[in-house]
Amino acid sequence: MARRLIVGRLRVIVPLLVLVAVVVLFVVLTPIYTDLLFYRSVNFSKVFTTVLWTRVLLFVLFGVVMAVVIGTNLVLAYRLRPPLRPLSVEQQNLERYRTALEPYLLAVLFGVTALFGLAAGLSASGRWRTWLQWVNGQKFGVSDPQFHRDVSYYAFTYPFQRFLLGFLLSAVVLSLVVTTITHYLFGGIRIQSPRHGDVRIETERVSPAAKAHLSVLLGLLALLKAWAYYLDRFGLVFSSRGVVSTGAGYTDVHAVLPAKLILLFISLACAGLFIYNIFQRGWTLPLLGAGILVLSAVVIGGIYPAIVQQLQVKPNEASRESPYIARNIAATRDAYGISSVMPQNYPVATQLSATAVQNDVGTVSNVRLLDPNKLSKTFKQLQQFKGYYGFPDTLDIDRYTVGSTTQDYVVSVRELDQSGLAPTQKNWINEHLTYTHGKGFVAAPANKVEGGKPDFEVGNLPQLGPFDITENQVYFGEMSPNYSIVGTKQQEIDGPGAAQGSTTTTSYTGDGGVSIGSWFNRAVFAARFGEKNILFSSDITPQSRILYERNPRDRVAKVAPWLTLDGDPYPAVVNGRITWILDGYTTSDGYPYSERNALGQVTADAVTGQNRVKQGTNDVNYIRNSVKATVDAYDGTVTLYAFDESDPVLRTWMRAFPGTVKPAKDIPAELRAHFRYPEDLFKAQRDVLADYHVTDPAAFYSQEDFWDVSPAPDDQNTDQPPFYVYSQLPGHKTPSFNLTSPLISRRSSKLAAYVAVSSDPNDYGKFTVLRLPQGVTISGPSQMQNQIETNSEAASKLTLWRGGLSNTTIQTIEGNLLTLPVAGGLVYIEPYYVQARGSAGYPTLQGVAVAFGDKIALEDSLEQALDVVFGPGAGKPAAAAGSGTGAAGADTSGTQPPGGSASPSPSLTPAPGETLSPDLLAAIGAAQAANKAGQQALAKNPPDWSAFGAAQSDLAKALASISALSGSSTPSPSATPAPSAAPYGTASPSATAVPPTTASPTTGPSG
Repeated sequence: MARRLIVGRLRVIVPLLVLVAVVVLFVVLTPIYTDLLFYRSVNFSKVFTTVLWTRVLLFVLFGVVMAVVIGTNLVLAYRLRPPLRPLSVEQQNLERYRTALEPYLLAVLFGVTALFGLAAGLSASGRWRTWLQWVNGQKFGVSDPQFHRDVSYYAFTYPFQRFLLGFLLSAVVLSLVVTTITHYLFGGIRIQSPRHGDVRIETERVSPAAKAHLSVLLGLLALLKAWAYYLDRFGLVFSSRGVVSTGAGYTDVHAVLPAKLILLFISLACAGLFIYNIFQRGWTLPLLGAGILVLSAVVIGGIYPAIVQQLQVKPNEASRESPYIARNIAATRDAYGISSVMPQNYPVATQLSATAVQNDVGTVSNVRLLDPNKLSKTFKQLQQFKGYYGFPDTLDIDRYTVGSTTQDYVVSVRELDQSGLAPTQKNWINEHLTYTHGKGFVAAPANKVEGGKPDFEVGNLPQLGPFDITENQVYFGEMSPNYSIVGTKQQEIDGPGAAQGSTTTTSYTGDGGVSIGSWFNRAVFAARFGEKNILFSSDITPQSRILYERNPRDRVAKVAPWLTLDGDPYPAVVNGRITWILDGYTTSDGYPYSERNALGQVTADAVTGQNRVKQGTNDVNYIRNSVKATVDAYDGTVTLYAFDESDPVLRTWMRAFPGTVKPAKDIPAELRAHFRYPEDLFKAQRDVLADYHVTDPAAFYSQEDFWDVSPAPDDQNTDQPPFYVYSQLPGHKTPSFNLTSPLISRRSSKLAAYVAVSSDPNDYGKFTVLRLPQGVTISGPSQMQNQIETNSEAASKLTLWRGGLSNTTIQTIEGNLLTLPVAGGLVYIEPYYVQARGSAGYPTLQGVAVAFGDKIALEDSLEQALDVVFGPGAGKPAAAAGSGTGAAGADTSGTQPPGGSASPSPSLTPAPGETLSPDLLAAIGAAQAANKAGQQALAKNPPDWSAFGAAQSDLAKALASISALSGSSTPSPSATPAPSAAPYGTASPSATAVPPTTASPTTGPSG
C-alpha cells in the first residue's frame, strides 16, 4: 500500500519537476537565444559564437582544473589517514563527525569539488578578453627600455600570466586549507596528545603521511611565490614609486629589481626545504625557511629600497631620476598618439586693428553663435511639430558643403519621444505597434540666426533642404523605445500630413530587426520583455519584425564588445540616408612607462551626462581611435571600419574576430567627409599634453611650464568641454573644421596655450598647439567670464535683458565661451540667449559678447560687438555671413512653428483684428517709459545707479500690471522691452504687447 502511494506521488511530482525544469531552462536560455537572433540580424554572429565558446572553454578548463586539484587533494588526504588513532577527548569528539560523514563521503567529495570548480569556472569565464588577447596578440614593434621586451608582452602576455598565477595560487591555497581540515578530521593532524590517566603520552601530532602531503603543497606554494617574484620584476615598468606616475625609477631599477631577484632565489630555496622536510622529523627547516623568506621580504624588499630612496635619490632626485623621466615622457607621448605633437610659439598680439580683424574672414565669418548644448529646447519648439517627437538634451556639430561653401552646422534628428503621448494614448498597441519611429534630419548653420533663432536650412516635414535626404525615417536612435514591432496590421504614425491637422501613416519595409512571425519567436520575445501581448496579439503577422537594441551606441557595443566607445554618437546624412557615426577606441593599461589615467575622470566635463555617456573608471595608458562605426537609422545596419590599421591592439582583435571589421579602403568618401576627431580621445590627449608638452626631463621635473584644462566658466567644479569650430588657424590658408580647447597655466590660471586638432580628411588628426609667451598675461576662460559679467556696460544690458532685478519670468543663458585665434591675437566670443521660464520658453539669441584684453562689448550682434572692441568695419565678415542679423527684438517665448503643435506664446505685436484695453495700453506705456528712464540713467557718465534702481522698480510694477490685465499668472516675458539693433541707450520703438494665449498640444494620431 505504501509503495503504491509513493509511486502515485512520484507520477505526479516527477512531471511537475520536469515542467518546472523546462520553464526555468526556457527563461534562462531566452536572453541567450534572443541575443543570438540579434547578432544574426546584423551579421555579427561570429562575435556571439566566439565569445560564447571562449567563455565555455575557460569555464570548463579552469573549473575542471580547480575541481580536479581540490578533489585529488581531498582523496589523498582521506587515503593517507592513519589506520589507528590514539584515544583522546579530541578524537572521541571527532569520531562522531567521522561516523556521520562516512556514508556520504562520495557526495561530499563531489559537492565540494563542484562548488570550487563552479566558482573558479565562473571567474575564469569573465576573463575571455585576457585569453583572446594572449592567444591572438600582435607585436607592437616597440621594446621597453628596461627589459627590452616587445610591448605586446606587457599588453597581452603579462596580464594572462598574472591571471594564471593568481589561479594557481588560489588552487594551492584552497587545497592546503581543505587538506588540513581533512587530515585533522580523520586524525592525520592532532592538536591534543592522548592521555593515560593523568599522564600525557607524547606522540607525533602530524602523521608522516599528512606531513609529506602538506610539505608538498607548501613547496608548490613557495615555487609559485618564486614565479610571482619573477613576474614582479617586469611589473616594475608600471611602478608609481618614482617622480613620474608610471614607470620604474632609480630606486626600482637599482634596489627593488635586485631585491626581487634575491627573493626569487630565497623562495626556490624555501621550496627545496619544504620538500626536504618530508624526510625529516619536525617542522624546523620549513619554519626556518618561511621565516627567512618573510624577513627577507621586509628587509630586502621593503627597508632597503626605502633607504636607497631617502639617502641616494631624494638628495639628488633631479639628476638620479632624469633618465627615467625621459623614458616616461617618450612612452606616454607615444602611447597617447601625440609623439609628433610639438607646441609652436605664438607671439600673440595685444593690439589689433579693425582692418586686421576684418581681413581674417576665415574665422570671423564662421564664428559659432549656436551652442548645441543649450539649444535643444529651441529645436524642439521650432522643429518638433508633434508631441511625440523630440530632440536629445544636447545637439551635435558637423560640417557640410552646400554648393561651394563648407561650414559647420548644428544638427540633430527628430526622434520618437513617447513621453509626449497623452495619458489616454499610452497603451501597448500605440507604444509598440503604432508610434514606432522618428522622422527627419534638422540642421542649422552654426554662424547664422534669424530673429534670434536658428536659420534651419534642413528641417520641416515634409523634409526640406539641400542635403538630398532620400530616407529620413528613424527607427534606430538614441531616444527609441525599448522595442517596437513593425510590419503589423496596424499602420505606423509617420508625422503630419500635407493638409492641416492630417497625419500620414506608413508600414516598415526594411530588413532590420528580427522576424517575429513564428509562434516560437513570439514566445521567446514575450518572455524576454515580459509582455504577454507579444504572444497573443492578432495584429502580428508572419511578416512582422521586432526591433530591439535600438540605441546606436548599444548596438555597436554589442557587436564589438572589445571596443571602448566615445560618449557621443552623432547623426550625418550619408548618401541620402541618416547614419549614426560612432568612434571606437582600442585601449590598454599595459604600455610600459606610459602614464595611467582613469578614462572616466579625464573625459568628464561640464556637459558629460546631459546626453553623453560617461566613460568607465578603468585605467588606461594606451588609446587609439582605431575604429569608425556606423549605424543606419532606418534598418539598423552596423558597420565597423578599421580607421587605424597600424594599431596592434586592433589587429589583435581582428584576428580574434576575423571578418567583423572592414578595411579602411572600404570607407566611402562621403562618409569620411563627416568623420570628426572624437571628443573623448581629444580630452584624454589634452590632459596628457598639459604636462607632456614638456619633453626636457629637467624642465619636466620642475613642473614650471605645466598646464591645466580650464574650469567651465559656468561651473568651476568641472572642466570646460572642447568645442568644434570652423575656423582658420594661424599659418593656414583656408578655414578647417577643428576640435579646440584653451589651456591655462597651472600656476596662475592665465591662458597658456591653445590646442586644435583637425577633422578635415586631408589633414585629419593634425594637431596645432599654440604656446603663448609667458610674459603676456591673458585671462583664462573662467576669469574672462567673470570680467564680462562684471563689466559695467555688459552688466547693465544683462540686467535689462533679464527684465530687471525683480523680474523672474526671463532667464539669461550663457552660451559657449569660444577662444579663437583672430588676426594674430586671441579673442573670446560668447553668445547670450534669453528664455522665458516655463514649458513653452526656449532660448533665442539676444546678444554676443566679444572680449579682447581689457576691451569688452556685449551687443545685439557679433558685428556690432566686434566693431565696438576693434573699431568700425571689424565685424563686416560676420555681417556678410548672416551672424549679425536678428538678435534684436528676438522672441523670448515659444513661437508656433509651421504646422507645429507648440503652444503660441505672448507676442509684442497684436494679433490681426485684436484691440487692447486702455488700461493695458497704459501699462505698456509705463513699462516703455521705465525702460527708457533706466537706459538714460545708465547712459550718463558715471551711470546714475539711484535713478536706474527707481526705473527698475517702476518697470517691475508696470510688468505686474501687464500680467494682471492680460490674465497671465506672471508678467509676460515678451512684454519686457527688448533692446533693438539701434545704438545702446535708445528705447526700442516696437515694444507692444498682446494678452498671452495658450493652446494645449494636440494628441492622438493627428497631433
